[in-house]
Formats: sequence, C-alpha cells, structure tokens
Amino acid sequence: MSENMIAYAMVFIGLFLFGGVFSLFKQGLKLGAVFCALGGVMAITAGVLWW
Repeated sequence: MSENMIAYAMVFIGLFLFGGVFSLFKQGLKLGAVFCALGGVMAITAGVLWW
C-alpha cells in the first residue's frame, strides 16, 4: 500500500509543478517555467512507473 501512496504523491507533485509552470509563464519567467515543466514531467513519470 505504501508504494501506491508514493506513486500518488509523485503524480500530485507533478501536477503541482505544472500549476507552477502556468504561474511562472504568466509572470514572464520562461526559464523557470521550463525547469518547472521538466520537474513535473519527471515527477509524473516516476509516479506512473512506480505504480
């Protein structure tokens, strides 16, 4: 059960980071948005593969 909870947490973190992408892009911080998007993709990928 704990393995699924970690997977859910990773997917949640990835979605949270994608929210940050929109926020940073709106503020004009495109480089920060790119790094946040990369982190989000890695977190969601880790969550899906962990599942």
